[in-house]
Amino acid sequence: MLKEKLLEDLKVSMRDKNVVRKNTVQMIRAAILQIEKDTGNVVDDAKIIDIIAKEMKKKKDAMADFEKAARQDLIDQTNEEMKVLEEYLPKQLSKEEIKEIVSKVIAKTGATSMKDMGIVMKEAKAEIGAGADGKTINEVVKELLN
Repeated sequence: MLKEKLLEDLKVSMRDKNVVRKNTVQMIRAAILQIEKDTGNVVDDAKIIDIIAKEMKKKKDAMADFEKAARQDLIDQTNEEMKVLEEYLPKQLSKEEIKEIVSKVIAKTGATSMKDMGIVMKEAKAEIGAGADGKTINEVVKELLN
């Protein structure tokens, strides 16, 4: 279903001559196609959301470099691309919501110290999914385990 929505959005953005949106949707579709060719499997919506989340992470990482280089043109373009990507991602959880989930995971796993961080991170990421990026989850886990 998400794949069809991407195709429809691509057609609309081409019709409207919205270059940033068109390029962003094409980037997502290319990543999906590459994974389908590599694995020989058709990707489902959950996998597509993972792909979009990875693309969002790449954009956030690149943003830091653009800010260091004071490239306002690239910062503006990347912000626009990130807005398009956000439309396809599930609502991002607040830090309080993440803390609540991580607290439950810590209680469930019986984690007591930073030694248990790997177990907690694995469980928390599985439960939260694309609702938050790994960096934010990591910060919350460190905060709660210290």
